[in-house]
Amino acid sequence: MSIIADPVTEETLGAREARQPSSKVAYFGPDEPLRLDGGRTLSPFHLAYETYGELNADKSNAIYVCHALTGDQYAASPNPVTGKAGWWSTLIGPGKPIDTDRFFVVCANVLGSCMGSTGPASTDFETGMPYALALPVLTIPDMVRAQAMLIDRLGIDTLFAVIGGSMGGMQCLQWTVAYPSRVFAALPIATGARHSSQNIAFHEVGRQAVMADPDWHGGDYIQHGTRPHKGLAVARMAAHVTYLSEAALQRKFGRNLQDRDKLGFGFDADFQIESYLRHQGMTFVDRFDANAYLYLTRAMDYFDIAAEHGGRLAEAFRQTKTRFCLVSFSSDWLFPTEESRAVVHALNANAASVSFVEIETDKGHDAFLLDEPEFIGAVAGFVSSAAKARGLVR
Repeated sequence: MSIIADPVTEETLGAREARQPSSKVAYFGPDEPLRLDGGRTLSPFHLAYETYGELNADKSNAIYVCHALTGDQYAASPNPVTGKAGWWSTLIGPGKPIDTDRFFVVCANVLGSCMGSTGPASTDFETGMPYALALPVLTIPDMVRAQAMLIDRLGIDTLFAVIGGSMGGMQCLQWTVAYPSRVFAALPIATGARHSSQNIAFHEVGRQAVMADPDWHGGDYIQHGTRPHKGLAVARMAAHVTYLSEAALQRKFGRNLQDRDKLGFGFDADFQIESYLRHQGMTFVDRFDANAYLYLTRAMDYFDIAAEHGGRLAEAFRQTKTRFCLVSFSSDWLFPTEESRAVVHALNANAASVSFVEIETDKGHDAFLLDEPEFIGAVAGFVSSAAKARGLVR
């Protein structure tokens, strides 16, 4: 039995959103090239983004929110593809920890993704065809340089805060290293200063699943009118396991059977966990582009802050004046607590202003996206104290 139903031939909502995003779009023309770590330039390019709240008169209340691997710019507004509430609606909004009555929040779809920013599904203006694998390989620093160009475009010199979890946490850390004088406060969550060998391994399994799908066509599936939906679904299933914890899986699913009272002695979804993972794969392929998944996982794999500083992480933060709060989760085995502690130690070596909290939870890596009261309280406390230090709250 197939993991996912046969593909539909009509254009998906996700594909339409990639071409014509519902959000704001910033265009950067041939006179504003983006220089990439791989030695090439990207020009022209565009970033799709959303804003929440109002920028104050001296432009000192801006918060940049960085999204995770499969996230998007709709951090606190309904996603036009899924119809679901913004992925951080628990944190962003009037009266919430990231209070849009006080702060101006910016969140852009990262370069290389598929919700309106330039990515492999975007049109290459030189050929008139989708980039596919002709798009240069991108890095987290490339993404952050593009974001800095967006912040420049908005007329903002210094960000009050940069906040993000997982891949968003990587971007958050990169902001503080690349632009130490432009970030007053930083909140990197469930992340690390580099991608581990284990995480690279899981990403490679996912990429190979995509590329083994006969409908991938060497990345040119759009021209062939197909989608490697089965391979992408398997990639999502494998990745989703890493976002959870064994305790959470046992609590939620155990060995419970799915819609049956005995084993089927076949390869349908006998267990609830099997059905759950298949559902995750099925829903993912309708909103995400397969090539974008390859590009973004590669960007995470390449991330290593210390590499450009002689392998010394403390050296990367030598110039920082930023106030930091790092958050980890006790059951997160994708980015375990020791990875956050390594960043804290590097910051301590520079006498930086840094606090750290490990949230006790069995919800795993995805806890930063869930309604976790202790986490929400930690975010609220740090944002509030930083705002007082910045003079935004009296």
